Amino acid sequence: MQTFIVIKGAREHNLKNINVSIPREKITVITGPSGSGKSSLAIDTIYAEGQRRYVESLSVYARQFLEQLQKPDVDLIEGLSPSIAIEQKTVTKSPRSTLGTITEIYDYMRVLYTRIGKPYCYNCGSLIAAQEAQNIIDSVVSLPQGTRIQILAPIVRDRKGEYKKELYDMLRDGFIRARIDGVMVDLTQDIKLKKQQRHTIEIVIDRLLIKTGTERQIRSAIDSALKYTDTVIINLIDKNKDIPFSRTMACPNCSISYPEINPRFFSFNSKYGACPRCNGIGFENISEDFEAERQDFGVITDEKVTGLSPCKACKGMRLRKEALSIKIKDTNIAEFSRMSVINAIQFINALKLTDREQMIASRVLREVKDRLSFLNKVGLGYLTVDRLSLTLSGGEAQRIRLATQMGSSLTGVLYVLDEPSIGLHPKDCKKLLESLSTIRDSGNTVIIVEHDEDTINWADHVIDMGPGGGLRGGWITAEGPIKTH
Repeated sequence: MQTFIVIKGAREHNLKNINVSIPREKITVITGPSGSGKSSLAIDTIYAEGQRRYVESLSVYARQFLEQLQKPDVDLIEGLSPSIAIEQKTVTKSPRSTLGTITEIYDYMRVLYTRIGKPYCYNCGSLIAAQEAQNIIDSVVSLPQGTRIQILAPIVRDRKGEYKKELYDMLRDGFIRARIDGVMVDLTQDIKLKKQQRHTIEIVIDRLLIKTGTERQIRSAIDSALKYTDTVIINLIDKNKDIPFSRTMACPNCSISYPEINPRFFSFNSKYGACPRCNGIGFENISEDFEAERQDFGVITDEKVTGLSPCKACKGMRLRKEALSIKIKDTNIAEFSRMSVINAIQFINALKLTDREQMIASRVLREVKDRLSFLNKVGLGYLTVDRLSLTLSGGEAQRIRLATQMGSSLTGVLYVLDEPSIGLHPKDCKKLLESLSTIRDSGNTVIIVEHDEDTINWADHVIDMGPGGGLRGGWITAEGPIKTH
C-alpha cells in the first residue's frame, strides 16, 4: 500500500505545473495567501480526481444518478482514496430540514418514542395503555383488603340521545343499576333522558368487597363488562374515585382513540404525523417551495424565525396533537427537539428505564448518544436539535457534515475540508482538531485548507502555497512537518 498521495504536473487554475507528495493517514494543512492556489490543489485537483475515479468504478446505471466531475488538469495522481469534500455551504434551504433530520438524530428519536413512549390523552391528560383482561383483574385484586368497589361498563360516552333501547337491553340482561351522568339510577324505574342533551351511561356490573376469595367474582364481573365495552371502570365507593382501564389504545375517560403508533406517527414530513394545519412546516402561511436567503430568514434569541408566526394548532411543533401527547420522561419529541445538543445529551443520560425498556431501546439510544456527542465534539453543543438548516452558518454546516462523517465509521477515505475553524472559539477549535485526529486515527487521510495558526501547528504535514495570490500564486513555497508528533 502506498504511504503517499503523489501529484505530478498539477496545472488546475493558477497552479504552476507543481509536484507534491502528501502523506496518507495523516492530517495535512494547505495554507497560504488568498488566491494562492490552496483550493485549486486540495479541492479542484485532489478531491475532484478522487471523486471522479470512485464514480467511474461504479456501474453505468449507478453513474447516471451521480455528479460527473471533469478530470483535473494534472499529469499524474497516485495513491488516491475515495474522497469526501466537506465545504462551507448551507446544507439545504428546505424549511423541513433541521439539525436533527440532517444527522438522523430525529429519525432515531422517532423510533425511540415508538418503542418506549407513553401515550397520554391530549384532552384530559390520562395515561393511555391497552390492558388485557388479566392485567385489569390483577390490578383490582391488588387493591387493599376491605375496599368497596363497583365495576362499571360505560356503554354511552358523552353522546346525545334517549337510549331507551340500550337501557331496556341492559335490564333484560339482568343488570338493575346504572350510573347516568354521574347519578346512580335503578333500571327498573322509568328513565327518561333528554334527546338533545349529551349523556354518559355506565352499567353497574357488580358491587363487591375486596377480600380473600373474591378473585373469581372479580374475574367474572370484568369478563362480563368487556362483553359490552372495551373500557372498564373500577369505582372506589368510599373515596368516590374512578380507576379506568381500556383494552384498546383509547382514553378510558374521553374515549379518544389513538391510531397505530409507528415511526411515521412522529414524522412532520408524513401526512400520518404532520400537523394538519401547517402540514408539518410549523409556521403559518409558508409554502412548500419556500426559498429564502439566510439573511432574510434571521433568527432571534428564542430561535423562532423572524417575520413568521408559529402555527396556531401545533405551536410550531409541526406534529399532530396525538403525536405530541406521547412522552418519555414527561417530554414529547418536539420538546426534546427544542433542547440544545448539550441539554439533549443530559436528557438521554438521565433516562431511567426498566430492564425491558433498556433491552428494547439500547441500540437506538447508543446511536442518538453518539451523534449528539459528535456534534458536541465539533463545538456545536449550543445548537438546538430542531434548528432549521437554512439558518446555519457555513462553518456550522461544515462541522455538522464533519460530525456526521465521524459517526460513519469509514476507513481508507480522503477527507478535504475548507477552513473549518472559521468563527470558532479557541476552545471549540481544539475540540474540532481532536475530532479530526479521531478521523485520522481511524485510518483516513485529512487535507485541510486553513489559515488558523493552531490548526497549522496541529497538523502532521504542512504545504505553504504562494508566494502571492492570482498570477503570483500557484507555487509550493515550503512543505514538511511543522513539528514532531
